[in-house]
Amino acid sequence: MLFKTETLKTYKLDSLDGEFGKVKEFYFDDHHWTIRYLVADTGNWLTGRQVLISPYALVAAIKAEEHIIVNLTAKQIEGSPSLDSDKPVSKQFEQEYYTYYDYPSYMMGPFRWGLYPQLMLNREARANDKLNKNTPHEDAWDPHLRSTDAVLGYHIQAMDGEIGHIEDFIIDDETWAIRYLVVDTKNWWPGKKVLISPHWIDCVIWNETKVFVNLSRDVIKQSPEFTEESQLTRDYETKLYQHYQREGYWSEELADKLR
Repeated sequence: MLFKTETLKTYKLDSLDGEFGKVKEFYFDDHHWTIRYLVADTGNWLTGRQVLISPYALVAAIKAEEHIIVNLTAKQIEGSPSLDSDKPVSKQFEQEYYTYYDYPSYMMGPFRWGLYPQLMLNREARANDKLNKNTPHEDAWDPHLRSTDAVLGYHIQAMDGEIGHIEDFIIDDETWAIRYLVVDTKNWWPGKKVLISPHWIDCVIWNETKVFVNLSRDVIKQSPEFTEESQLTRDYETKLYQHYQREGYWSEELADKLR
């Protein structure tokens, strides 16, 4: 299912022991544009540190109850590697974190989740992945993690000029991929919001807070409008990709599964 990050920030978090906080923000990598950590607001519990939850532990987002189920105990969360609230997520911290939870590394392999195209939860597959955990891989990469909150407001630059700013992100709770940027174009076309896939990004100049896309302003202007009432159905997505004359991400991911 597809969710806006601003919607998920109203959701409560349920561990195996009960509720322990709510969603604060997310960290994503700027290579695959995939959520790597949910940052939890735990209130007066574990103050002074960032409480990071990997998608490996996120069982499901329950829309009707506005809860996210986390497959961890409070003791596991409390004992996980500590990261100060004012510190960035370093590679050393991630190595300690993944070792602590015995998760396979998403950095070792060509796909979104390392050696696997989808979020890999199967225990047998994880056991097989350990064979590659400490082995150099030709497709290994060094992630740079970004905060979803920090990137809100970034300016979107089309091929022929600016067209708006990032208002939100839409993520897939099966793969935890960022499927779309929600772009507010009100300074150009009053009231209209549009969706742009990370696949259509040419580059991001992070220190200038600018995202460059390989689309023209006019093509974006004519794209299907996204409203609060819009249903993110496959039919809507198909029309969006047809407008941009691009193949849907679901076709590519199906091909990856069949490899």
